[in-house]
Amino acid sequence: MPTPAKKPNADRSRVSVKPFLITTDADNQFRLTVRRTWYSSQNFPIVESELQAEIFTSMNAVRAFAREQFGAAAGQFARA
Repeated sequence: MPTPAKKPNADRSRVSVKPFLITTDADNQFRLTVRRTWYSSQNFPIVESELQAEIFTSMNAVRAFAREQFGAAAGQFARA
């Protein structure tokens, strides 16, 4: 009986993070962090984060900015 083919990411024990993180500060201003995940040769996730300089007054403005500048899509946003 043939063995089923493994999915390329099936052995990864960790879930990758969503590429766009939206945070708020004490003044209720919104910030966007763009994250990129890649995997080492031992299959360990490495995440690079870059806080964007822009400050926004609403979450919709952050999402619109991410769509325009980075091609973000629904489901790629995390909230902290």
